[in-house]
Amino acid sequence: MMQMRIDDYGFKIGKYPKGKLNKITDVSGIKVGHYTVDTDRNKTGVTVIIPCEDNPFVTKLTAAAHIINGYGKSAGLMQINELGVIEGPIFLTNTLNVGRVHDAAVEHMVRRCASEKVEIKSYNPVVCECNDAYLNDIVHRAVGEDEVFAAIDTSVSDFIEGDIGAGKGMSCHQLKGGIGSASRVVKIENVVHLIGVLVLSNHGSLEDFIISGQPYGETIKAIQGTANEVEKGSIIIVVATDLPLSDRQLGRLIRRVPIGLAKTGSYMGHGSGEMAIGFTTRNRVPGKGNYIVNQIQDSDLDGPFHALAEAVEEAVLNSMVCSERTEGFGGNVRESLKKYLPMQKR
Repeated sequence: MMQMRIDDYGFKIGKYPKGKLNKITDVSGIKVGHYTVDTDRNKTGVTVIIPCEDNPFVTKLTAAAHIINGYGKSAGLMQINELGVIEGPIFLTNTLNVGRVHDAAVEHMVRRCASEKVEIKSYNPVVCECNDAYLNDIVHRAVGEDEVFAAIDTSVSDFIEGDIGAGKGMSCHQLKGGIGSASRVVKIENVVHLIGVLVLSNHGSLEDFIISGQPYGETIKAIQGTANEVEKGSIIIVVATDLPLSDRQLGRLIRRVPIGLAKTGSYMGHGSGEMAIGFTTRNRVPGKGNYIVNQIQDSDLDGPFHALAEAVEEAVLNSMVCSERTEGFGGNVRESLKKYLPMQKR
């Protein structure tokens, strides 16, 4: 499915070159899958980021997590920061479905390890959430094991963005939010590397919304006659790279996520939960025995810092422009950003 993304409307974000798909899956081995629940009662779902083709429980991935504003109910972040690894897929869903998705994630890994004759007695599923209750009957927890397994089974490289999977019921700057992605190419000592970002956007006030430095939110607010809402949503940002980084360096990298968010007008308010998870496909960690960590110099991180901020900014905008107008539970409506973008920029 071909989707028009923010650069198709004439907005060029940043200076770094994009990856082939301009998605997180430009980092080799990564796939993304969705399952969407779209009924009169529910606008919700689950999205999974699969970090590698082999079993990540056997050979874990170096990782870090950063909580920008901790108004959230995610699972698994504490162990990431303690041990510096992830050992399975990353799941995104709505707030009240974290427990059911966590249980399904455990079941999936138990079955996979059993099929590969790998002993498993502990596992740290990573499940992050945003609250989609404006458009979704959230107390009717519509995502369970079947939906999680379907998202995993249908994961692909060139995935759909917008109001799909976990993004189905999300709002961003009082418009339709959801799943968005972008990537950037960086060179370190003449070696090409990729940084990919996937966001689940559900944050921001309309009057603060910015595109390429221009206050588009004020214009849209005037057209809609919309009252301003207090920022009380969330955004989850997943960062993937093939840069050879330590978990400490990944922590430094993902702490630059707020720069990209600020460039779209987010000020990360009291009631908003912003969380970032980063991992590298390099420096895999075996289950036992010593291993060698290869890493770039900290002084070479300036380029990745800048490129990441660009990718975050563009991923948020893609999450909005790829989403369709959605009428949800209780008659609440979120319009798509693309309704307000100038036709001449297409």
